[in-house]
Amino acid sequence: MTDVEQSATAGTPVTATQDLWLLLVYRVPSEPTRLRAAVWRRLKALGAVYLQNSAAALPAGEAAERALRRLRREILDMQGSAVLLSCSALLGGQDVVALFQAARDSEYEEILDKCQDFHAGLEKEYTASHFTYGELEENEVELVKLRNWYGKVEARDAYGAPAREATREALQGCAQALETYAARVYVEEGEGD
Repeated sequence: MTDVEQSATAGTPVTATQDLWLLLVYRVPSEPTRLRAAVWRRLKALGAVYLQNSAAALPAGEAAERALRRLRREILDMQGSAVLLSCSALLGGQDVVALFQAARDSEYEEILDKCQDFHAGLEKEYTASHFTYGELEENEVELVKLRNWYGKVEARDAYGAPAREATREALQGCAQALETYAARVYVEEGEGD
């Protein structure tokens, strides 16, 4: 797990200024394609945005720099080439920030969709009168997954993407709905007041 991913797990948002960026410019051998896919997955997990093919940017920060240094080493081990630059945008910096925010908003939108699915799942439980500890546990696990996912996205959301707050509120709504469902399970299982 990378440092940025670890800070995501801890729920510590990355903070950044729009002035400083880390830019990884790389070339990976075309075969096997799994190498190219591995680099892409790592950059996506870090929250990097592509400025063009094989040129990915992240807001400058210690954890991001360590993660990109490691990735550069891995690219070199793949018989590729990579340069890691610390830079600022003379012009177009707002465009890079906008790309970064759009990428985070896209991730938040996925979580919002899963929150809707979570509520739909609880509705199915009510409709089918499934009020068991097993169903409750399954739903608790799903909520934990959503919260962890949100924590990872929030940790790489250096500029406070617009959908962050709506996603946080949607997760709170999921938690409240789960509490209501849990109370019903306790009643049905004979533990209610």
